[in-house]
Amino acid sequence: MKKNISFLSWSIVVLFIAVAAFSVKQSEPWTPEQLMEPADLAAVINSATAAKPLIICVGPSGVIKGSVETGPANEAENLDKLKKLVAKEDRKREIVIYCGCCPFIKCPNVRPAFSLLTSMKFTNLKLLNLPHNIKVDWLEHGYPRSITSM
Repeated sequence: MKKNISFLSWSIVVLFIAVAAFSVKQSEPWTPEQLMEPADLAAVINSATAAKPLIICVGPSGVIKGSVETGPANEAENLDKLKKLVAKEDRKREIVIYCGCCPFIKCPNVRPAFSLLTSMKFTNLKLLNLPHNIKVDWLEHGYPRSITSM
């Protein structure tokens, strides 16, 4: 009988921990699978045959080849520009957003932009993983630049 009570007690503790772990709210609006590495995006841009995503700069300077600038997404008018830009896009289209103004963890622009696009039901949304900034994580690697950033 004591073994049954002990087993039941441990089962309840394990169940409680599992429920607590699954109920912890994700702190970022993206999942790890939605982060795109710079080398992967550069390979797509450089490929003659790869389907090109819509690449959107949601920060102060669009330096990536083929990207469209909407301006810093921490400003309401720029979020409106972003919304208008993608309004007629297929919700399954691959979209990659980036900023690179500062260390990724402190960026004021990627979170509001990613949240907006998620709320618009885009299902193939990526965030370019720039943990330092656009200079260190893109430009210094020689990845494709827009003509105006040279």
